[in-house]
Amino acid sequence: METLEKKIGYTFSDKNLLKTALTHTSYAYENRVESNERLEYLGDSILEFVSSKYLFENFKKLSEGEMTKVRAYAVCEDSLYKIAEKHNFSDFLYLGKSEKMSHSIKKALIADSVEAVIAAMYLDGGLDPVERFILENIKDQIEFASKNVGLKDYKTVLQEELQKNGEVCIQYILVKEEGPDHEKVFTIDVECDGQKLAQGVGKSKKKAEMEAARKALESMSQERKKR
Repeated sequence: METLEKKIGYTFSDKNLLKTALTHTSYAYENRVESNERLEYLGDSILEFVSSKYLFENFKKLSEGEMTKVRAYAVCEDSLYKIAEKHNFSDFLYLGKSEKMSHSIKKALIADSVEAVIAAMYLDGGLDPVERFILENIKDQIEFASKNVGLKDYKTVLQEELQKNGEVCIQYILVKEEGPDHEKVFTIDVECDGQKLAQGVGKSKKKAEMEAARKALESMSQERKKR
């Protein structure tokens, strides 16, 4: 534990919080202890808040939609996995027998542990050390994405946002097709697990899908603000 604390630059007063943050459900079930799932939930929100605040304060030329895309790139599963690899999180995880028997630890499992540790750090020491840890580890990704905001299209960003907590079924459904062949207009709905998220209109199916994804991302962002 001390080795991990040195790597992340924070010493826990309550060591049990850190242990819980590193405890996968498979280990928790076998040993009847608390898993890191609840901490992971809290850490996800803290990560989103800190990255959103940093973008808002430091990238004033980016629109809301662009900030959403940059944030999604900076805190996606791949980015969290890289943070975990950098600090060797996998060496400290408490895993059940089933997970240990697999040839390699799941990427999502390792990425999730970063969010759990973020929450544990927050509960143990408040927002300041958490903010420092998060920004030290995602600043480069934010900087890169801010200069390449078109790096990922809206459909990709929406997929990453919706699948942060597991696989979901995302569908783009053609609602109607109007106009002559040389001036077609397409209307497309984007759905997640059968629930309509938004509707887009465009002069091609691809453009209509992009517009639907963009509207869905904006709607999700507004919903988060209301919470």
